[in-house]
Amino acid sequence: MTPPNSSSQAAIVAGFSAEKRRVALHSMLAAAAMTLLKLAAGLMSGSLGVLSDAAHSGLDLVGSTLTFFSVRVSDKPADEDHTYGHGKVENLSSFGEVLLMAVSSGWIIWEAIQRMLYHSVEVRNSVWPIAVVIASIAVDFWRSRQLRKVAERTGSSALATDAFHFASDIWSSLAVLAGLGCTWAGSYFGVAALRYADPLAAMVVSILILRLTARLGHEAVGVLLDEIPAETRRKIMGDVAEVPGVLAVEQARVRQAGANYFADLTLALPRRYTFEHTGELVRAATDAVHRTLPDADVVIHTVPRVARAESIFDRVRAVAARNNVSVHELSVQSHNGRLRVEQHLELDETLPLLQAHDFVTTMEAEILREVPELDAVLTHIESEPATIEQPEEMVEIDRKIERALRAAARQFGEIVDVHEIMVGRSGDHLSVSCHCTLPDELSMMKVHELITALEDRFKLECPEVQRVTIHPEPVTDNLR
Repeated sequence: MTPPNSSSQAAIVAGFSAEKRRVALHSMLAAAAMTLLKLAAGLMSGSLGVLSDAAHSGLDLVGSTLTFFSVRVSDKPADEDHTYGHGKVENLSSFGEVLLMAVSSGWIIWEAIQRMLYHSVEVRNSVWPIAVVIASIAVDFWRSRQLRKVAERTGSSALATDAFHFASDIWSSLAVLAGLGCTWAGSYFGVAALRYADPLAAMVVSILILRLTARLGHEAVGVLLDEIPAETRRKIMGDVAEVPGVLAVEQARVRQAGANYFADLTLALPRRYTFEHTGELVRAATDAVHRTLPDADVVIHTVPRVARAESIFDRVRAVAARNNVSVHELSVQSHNGRLRVEQHLELDETLPLLQAHDFVTTMEAEILREVPELDAVLTHIESEPATIEQPEEMVEIDRKIERALRAAARQFGEIVDVHEIMVGRSGDHLSVSCHCTLPDELSMMKVHELITALEDRFKLECPEVQRVTIHPEPVTDNLR
């Protein structure tokens, strides 16, 4: 399956943002309507349970308003002042809602204790408070389902907090409903003790709010302080450590901002690996992180480390790479039970001899420290060409070689022509390849003889060419 392009990803993000804002707006409007209805019913009946539920709905309204504005801000892209984006605005909104819930619960519990111990308030029985509470249960059920669906699709922590909040409101409304029922039964049957049912129901509602506050507060503060479940970090480290070639995961940090995750890892890799190989390992490690956090923004740092299975050759080349020089024709020799390394080292041809010798001496000492089993290091210093052959000079040389090859081919009557002549270069070495047209009926033995003779004749004219490759073709094939 091909990954979506940037335009389709932008369309998906825009769709999620619009959906989050829409459901947050609906939740805010519903909270406003229920707060007004419960307040009116509580004042009309004098029920502290209904008033406490109205206060709870007022908090819902404040929380929904915070959620509505936070999802608008959190979807803004990262900028120079907020390089990780604005996702934590949602978590800050959740924390603000938690504080409001805690203050409201404290006030309701205090008022309930005052009514139970010092002054009782007669609750006026009416069908309206009961109808309002039942309507509130229906609205909370609808809101929690809608918010939970959108929160699961978009990963919004603010919407998830609202969904959980409104689901818990159903139980608090049931407690208020029970308090109203007990109060009505006490006045109807003349049971005086049931007059405490209404403030007791208010206290139950407040305790439920406080329990919810403690849970939501811990989650909000945890995200704001970059708290991540330990098992999530352990799983990421385990998956990355299993990537072939990774020696160790030396550091793994994960943080969350709204619905977005950011992972920062430091991997130890064998120091002999090339940049290309390291790049492939980084991509594989990023895929391993995405198996746990699919949409995480992953940054991976790599550090070179000594692998357990490094050979003498690997360690010598590591020293050369650390000194930013190239070695070749590296060999390890044993003489009278002692090991000696011979190497060819390329240095800038403009470097003075004294400076070059000091550099090589320092590097040889470093090799002996790195590879203690070695007894000596012998270095052949070679000059690395400081100039590059100009294109005009290369073209003229190629033309000379091509003319010589065609002249050599004309010495053989069976050769129809030579074409597709190419001159290759590898350092100071030259190679030539070409296609040679020969008669269809010529035997392979004769073909071999002609090609060998052509190579010999050509090398007499151009001895600087080290290798000649000739591809024979029949005349008929060139006529197709």
